[in-house]
Amino acid sequence: MKTKKIISFLIFFLLTSCAVNVKNKNRVEKSYHTSTGFALIYDELLFKNKIINKKIDNQKIQVMHNHLARGTLIRVTNLNNSKYLDIKIYKKAKYPKIFNAVVSKKLASKLNIDTDNPFIEIIELKKNKKFIAKEGNIFEEEKNVADKAPVDEIQMKNLSEDNQRESNKKNKKNKFVIVISDFYYENSAITLKNEIISKIKINNISIKKINDNKYRLLVGPYENFSTLKTTYISLNNLGFDELNVFNE
Repeated sequence: MKTKKIISFLIFFLLTSCAVNVKNKNRVEKSYHTSTGFALIYDELLFKNKIINKKIDNQKIQVMHNHLARGTLIRVTNLNNSKYLDIKIYKKAKYPKIFNAVVSKKLASKLNIDTDNPFIEIIELKKNKKFIAKEGNIFEEEKNVADKAPVDEIQMKNLSEDNQRESNKKNKKNKFVIVISDFYYENSAITLKNEIISKIKINNISIKKINDNKYRLLVGPYENFSTLKTTYISLNNLGFDELNVFNE
């Protein structure tokens, strides 16, 4: 009798395990948003002139996005200096597609965002029940050094390597490219390239081979936000939404 019970239990356990495995395989992993582009720093005139359809408080650290919902946890990174803030979306809003997000002046100030080249990255983070919005900011590189190195070594870095790095940043010119799409076949990229050229005046569109199975159609390079703006808007008008911009 005991043997039958054991066999029955094993059969039940195996069937249950199979059901769980099938369920896990069918479960679709959530895709988290990530994008690079330019921030729109909020001003009351933008709302009054109906360029933005909602307000934020410039005295607070706030950010609005065009499709991420209110309360979504994101990381906003200034790609010019790697400084970032983890914050929740304050509101969902409408604004020109050329921008990656709308940020308050206080957020822009905290991250030292360059108003001429407000180049940022938005990454949606996994939910963390213990998350508390912080007004602090972190340089990941400096944080790692602080965790591992003695105080004397940190001071040496501040006086030498950090100063040299800042000097190099000032001397280096930004080169931005607009990424239209990635393709498996080069011919597909060529076809779209020719189609775009036939519809808008553009002479700096090219195809970059990433590897044997990846060809990237891109436009650029541009030295700053102002010079790429017209092309970005023209591509938006052709139906290309949420174009990523990268710094070469």
